[in-house]
Amino acid sequence: MIELISKGLAKIFGTKSERDIKEVSPYVNKINEIFNSMSGISDEQLRQRSADLKLKIKDYLKAINEEIDALKAEAQKPNISFGQKDKLFTQVDEKIKLRDQQLEKILLEILPDAFAIVKETARRFRDYGKLELPATDFDRELAVKKSNVVISNGNAVWSNTWKVMGNEIAWNMVHYDVQLIGGIVLHQGKISEMATGEGKTLVSTLPSFLNALSGYGVHLVTVNDYLAKRDSEWNAPLFEFHGMTVDCIDKHEPNSDERRNAYLADITYGTNNEFGFDYLRDNMGRTVDELVQRKLHYAIVDEVDSVLIDDARTPLIISGPVPKGDQHMFTELKPYVVQLFEEQKKIVNALFNEAKKGLEQNPKSEEAALALFRVYRGLPKSKPLMKLLSESGMKAILQKTQNLYLQENKKEMPKADAPLLFTIEEKHNTIDITNKGFDFLVQYTNDERFFILPDLATGKANIDKDSALTEEEKVTKTETLLNEYGLKSERIHTVSQLLKAYTMFEKETDYIIVENKVKIVDEQTGRVLEGRRYSDGLHQALEAKENVKIEDGTQTYATVTLQNYFRMYHKLSGMTGTAETEAGEFYEIYKLDVVVIPTNLP
Repeated sequence: MIELISKGLAKIFGTKSERDIKEVSPYVNKINEIFNSMSGISDEQLRQRSADLKLKIKDYLKAINEEIDALKAEAQKPNISFGQKDKLFTQVDEKIKLRDQQLEKILLEILPDAFAIVKETARRFRDYGKLELPATDFDRELAVKKSNVVISNGNAVWSNTWKVMGNEIAWNMVHYDVQLIGGIVLHQGKISEMATGEGKTLVSTLPSFLNALSGYGVHLVTVNDYLAKRDSEWNAPLFEFHGMTVDCIDKHEPNSDERRNAYLADITYGTNNEFGFDYLRDNMGRTVDELVQRKLHYAIVDEVDSVLIDDARTPLIISGPVPKGDQHMFTELKPYVVQLFEEQKKIVNALFNEAKKGLEQNPKSEEAALALFRVYRGLPKSKPLMKLLSESGMKAILQKTQNLYLQENKKEMPKADAPLLFTIEEKHNTIDITNKGFDFLVQYTNDERFFILPDLATGKANIDKDSALTEEEKVTKTETLLNEYGLKSERIHTVSQLLKAYTMFEKETDYIIVENKVKIVDEQTGRVLEGRRYSDGLHQALEAKENVKIEDGTQTYATVTLQNYFRMYHKLSGMTGTAETEAGEFYEIYKLDVVVIPTNLP
């Protein structure tokens, strides 16, 4: 019924895609009108058009920029209190947000002119082969570094052939109307869904040029360093002809002057991870001079579904060593964990046989379904279980049982977990040892309280109330209590990480052993991630499991998810061939609308 209503409304009002395209069509007509009027002007006049737009933006924002500069100058005055300084910088932040809103108004006003300039520049490169005009200092700088710019008799001669990743290409593209539509959508801070082969790389030149006119920086984000380097070299002359600087952060070492200058460029290309890691490194900086990034103003994300949805919740982490010498709790506790793991395998095997036999006899057996769920909770990566779940109807039985025990805040879950020594939440990558599991471990320690954490609040209160103790003795007893808590916490954590190593990580699949070292294998590409270590003791647990040298542990210095990082930009947009299916998630997380762009040809 709802589907029929939706189809009926679409016939009357048009589909969302049709309404979106109808909304931006007047801009396309205006762009082409201006573009057609430019054929008679000189190359120098074409360049001057972009300079005029820069000046127009500067004049439009002059008043608010003067207010921001005055507030900053006031905050830098000597003898000003911290409270006053904090208040002034809060006002600066508010003014910058207001300026960004004003900037969007003037950019929308000049959009047809800016897009027409880019399209005309592309046409001249394609049709004329060479563009010639009086040389500027910027032309002379480029002529030293780039083969497509030559200074001759005081003129700069721009060729339409240049090097891209070591290979020479000849420019042969001019923007189609559907690419103009895609560019408008990107400028509006939306996601442009375009079919493969429709020229998303060329589309990105339009909003990049327009937004770079403001001087606040544009970030072109790609999924790998090859694309970042290639696109920065492919598109650069369109921008550089108009005096804009272009760079790629992946070409330069982190924390270097070269990378800092790449961020100061008008248009900066790079991979999502490098943008994120530079943000983390800046957060660890001690002085302003150590920072490389500036304000996160406008980003265009290529393959936006991959970057902002698929990989967005995986945290980027910068970690460092935690030296502990040669004393490793992993070696001490490993034998206990091996015993625990082997005992759980016996329990799970018995449950598996019960589940398989019961479901063969009666697919609706609740007891057999519960046994299957217990196997999944106990060892979700066991090969017999995975094979059974590949059979028709088995996943549905497991899902139904799981839903049953998850309801009412998992009230019934303890009953399901009763036979197990530990439970695994594969989705959240966590392991919980049950009371039965701890009881099993204690029999090897000769200490009933080996894993029982002391109650800090009660213990501290008892020490403070004990009038027989001197202040010095109270301090000593408090330190002893805290040390006991820390030691036992570390024991529990170590056992948990060792269990993860044995139950959730498989040799030759998740990691390999090379030269007596555990090396991580990327689950998506299958490549070995050189120099990377799992954090929080997990890597040491794998080293203990494989009987190789246990290196020092690591601690997290800084971490951020790509989801949180990209939400910091003033304006965010993206391109992909497949976004409509995830439109709800894009809007919920990033407030990004998805617009489906029609193909150039049917």
